[in-house]
Amino acid sequence: MIPGLCRDCFARVDDAEATRCPSCRSTRLVRHPELDALTLAHIDCDAFYASVEKRDDPGLRDKPLIVGGGARGVVATCCYIARKYGVRSAMPMFKARELCPQAVVLRPDMAKYAGVSRQVKAIFEATTPLVESLSLDEAFLDLAGTEKLHHAAPAVTLARIAKRIEEEIGITVSIGLAPNKLLAKLASELDKPRGFGVIGRAEARAFLAARPVRVLPGVGPRLGERLAADGFVAVGDLQREGAARLASRYGETGAWLARMAEGEDARHVVAEREAKSISAETTFARDLDDPEALSAELWPLAEEVAQRLKKNHLAGRTVQLKLKTSTFRILTRRTTLPAGTQLADTLFRAADALLRAEVARDRRRRYRLIGIGAAELAEPGEVTAGQVDLFGAAPVAGPDDPRSAQVERAIDAVRAKFGAAAIGKGRGLGRGRLRPRSK
Repeated sequence: MIPGLCRDCFARVDDAEATRCPSCRSTRLVRHPELDALTLAHIDCDAFYASVEKRDDPGLRDKPLIVGGGARGVVATCCYIARKYGVRSAMPMFKARELCPQAVVLRPDMAKYAGVSRQVKAIFEATTPLVESLSLDEAFLDLAGTEKLHHAAPAVTLARIAKRIEEEIGITVSIGLAPNKLLAKLASELDKPRGFGVIGRAEARAFLAARPVRVLPGVGPRLGERLAADGFVAVGDLQREGAARLASRYGETGAWLARMAEGEDARHVVAEREAKSISAETTFARDLDDPEALSAELWPLAEEVAQRLKKNHLAGRTVQLKLKTSTFRILTRRTTLPAGTQLADTLFRAADALLRAEVARDRRRRYRLIGIGAAELAEPGEVTAGQVDLFGAAPVAGPDDPRSAQVERAIDAVRAKFGAAAIGKGRGLGRGRLRPRSK
């Protein structure tokens, strides 16, 4: 007997021949030999930004919808109607418009999406304390030990979560149920939208064999290219090579690849995940090569990152600069400060020094995007005053200058009372024309 479940009324459906639920006649049945034993899930909101926009404007329901930047930006997400035309997330907007010229295009409303995300997460956390958010629209849940609390197996509880989100919040989710994170994430992609995929231990190896190596967590473009050059294109290639030879060839990375290729993932669901970085970026309406123009675009991004650091009571010790060239090459440069900072001025000075050095390296290069980020995040500690030279100049990329900190605190106080546009530094006048995309 293969355990089965109706995803609409949650009835048990163990008849392997049944195509409809005997209780409610729904065809949305899920069956799997390990359905009652699996407890780890990945839940992913379907076309999240687009779904929220369609929920709020019913007139968009049957139209192809793209959420993204302007002509020079990229697709943040798109609805499933638009995907039928070949539109995909991260695709350049000009290409998306070529594929689906009739699509409705909306700018992202991150504040609204964050609010919906909090509603979804509240439902997750009412179900289990072990919720690990990966982004606004996806999370891992560990439901081990919740059977007595919810009087149901984890699979039933997950179906209830999906229905509750749909009824209370007005969007849909897809669920992946498996023995570990690797397989749960892959399972959630099997039957989108409104999916419920299950991958068990018994089938894990065979399921992975035909998948490209890029499905394994941590295999990015660079490692993927190296593996392909060495003849490892599919996960099955890694399986056939074996753990010993992979470890001999790639060291610890090889041993890890061997375990993942066999479907073995020992990572636990971590309830609270500290942010690794806070960043903001913007795509220009036209390519820029002038360092002054690039620097002008950098300042409002530094203010954006500083505001988010202060809001989250964090300070960043590493400052990162991101540039995308006119040929779509991404450049990242970073510098480490003597102490963590929350100040826009300190972030800007550090990133601006990196920017000018990079521009000077190749005067012919043009850029279509700039971004700034703060990493090595921690709670603000004692701030050491920067060395001030005899002429009173502030440090280029040292710890916070006490005078800059005092000015910025005063600006923050005025903005808190009268709004963000009430006051600003001179370098910000007339700048920040394009809305940043924060991460």
